[in-house]
Amino acid sequence: MPFPRASGILLHPTSFPGRFGIGDLGLEAYRFVDFLVESGQQLWQILPLGPTGDSNSPYASYSAMAGNPLLISPELLQNKGLLAKEDFANLPKFATQRVDFSQVIQTKMPMLRKACENFKANTSSVEQKKFSEFYESNSYWLDDYALFMALKDAHGGASWNTWERAIAHRQPEAIKQWQQKLSAKILYHIYLQFEFFCQWTELKRYANQRGIQIIGDISFYVAHDSADVWANPENFCLDEQTGKPALMAGTPPDYFSATGQLWGNPVYNWTHLQQQDFKWWVQRFQSMLNYIDLIRIDHFRGFQAFWAVKQGETTAINGKWIQAPGEAFFKVLKQKLGFLPIIAEDLGEITPEVEALRDQFEFPGMKVLQFAFGSDGDQRFLPFNYERNFVVYTGTHDNDTTVGWFNQLSPQNRAAVLSYLNCTSSEGIHWDLIRLAHSSVANQAIVPLQDILGLGTEARMNFPGKDLGNWSWRYQSTALTLEVSDRLKVITETYGRVPISQEASNRAIHSQSSTPLDEKERQISRISA
Repeated sequence: MPFPRASGILLHPTSFPGRFGIGDLGLEAYRFVDFLVESGQQLWQILPLGPTGDSNSPYASYSAMAGNPLLISPELLQNKGLLAKEDFANLPKFATQRVDFSQVIQTKMPMLRKACENFKANTSSVEQKKFSEFYESNSYWLDDYALFMALKDAHGGASWNTWERAIAHRQPEAIKQWQQKLSAKILYHIYLQFEFFCQWTELKRYANQRGIQIIGDISFYVAHDSADVWANPENFCLDEQTGKPALMAGTPPDYFSATGQLWGNPVYNWTHLQQQDFKWWVQRFQSMLNYIDLIRIDHFRGFQAFWAVKQGETTAINGKWIQAPGEAFFKVLKQKLGFLPIIAEDLGEITPEVEALRDQFEFPGMKVLQFAFGSDGDQRFLPFNYERNFVVYTGTHDNDTTVGWFNQLSPQNRAAVLSYLNCTSSEGIHWDLIRLAHSSVANQAIVPLQDILGLGTEARMNFPGKDLGNWSWRYQSTALTLEVSDRLKVITETYGRVPISQEASNRAIHSQSSTPLDEKERQISRISA
């Protein structure tokens, strides 16, 4: 069913400010939630939360169900007595506008290892019970993930298909031997997931209590070098001899790339998955819904048909479309889980069959305003062509920022944009597009924080096809000003995206909360003093 009229902000947690070189789930995350409330927003959209590989991409994770340990707040660990003030004494000087992932890993991981040792040695019976309960409820994916990560450490980070054949192919005796050999490291990776989800759950509760729902992001494909593929090879189209993808995922040539996008992920063995009543996929959705409120499915069209490229190709041009059992899957998912709070990312080459699948289950689709203008402008993305059951964006994480996009248009196309917006100047173009999104009939409007702050191309989150510098943007701690909040709130209220009763409800929640931000701030201030 369609979702109520609302608006929100797209921001991944790595982009928060903070003194550890990367955003985390500590105080700045709570401040951002308060900014959402003060701005009249009801939605916070994030990218996938999983542990990232060498590319640092949230869409290339070592697990479809695990959380990224780099997002764990050391200050919250200190608050639990697992780290001490002296552990922060020699922090390096981090860049404040970008994440240096290598430097962050070198700094944070020793802290997390120390916290784990202190947890094992000194934790209370209450925490031990919470740890046991977390493990028992998540063991269906956590056992494989923790062993996979310990094995990667033991093999110097090498991809699983290059390991000794016995463990690469999960022979029972090899599994048993490695579990015994790596028991301490396995426990360490389980502990990291425990702390991540403890911190995330508390942050989500804080957001929900203030009327903020979190839109999570589920990547359609999983990385080849992941616990998911290693533990469940039968779910994927793999070369039986090498373990490499026999068919690779991607997209044909489109707006983003003239040669298409060759992602390299293995495509699914849908025949096997359907024979198993889609068990792995159902578990994946269930695990996500334990920790977020709504799910945006990246590359939704893959559930109707997917672009498959044979092993050995270097671009995605020579691929073909293969049908997928999306209707059967969503019927099973709805039967297992009930109401499906899903948003369908239906950008790119979309056929009537994809639209029919989306509409059959009443999933909102996506509209991106930037796609409506320029030499490649598509009138489907102009607001007068929208229906209500859509989510409109100024741009997404794959787009340039609105300011950067506008500045790179030709003079003729810039003039056309200004004419459509009835503007005489490009000053404040980001606010003009934000107003256009909010004024549309689309039930939800989502704006990247970079656009709200009016930032240029330097703040772009991802440039598809570019290998360096992606996913690293961070905002400054002084950026979320009252002026910005008030301006966004006026637009939000003007176009009916804040229920009349919400402000009173938010005030009541704020006064009754068991974990208010000021108390969280006092706790962190005490331990940091």
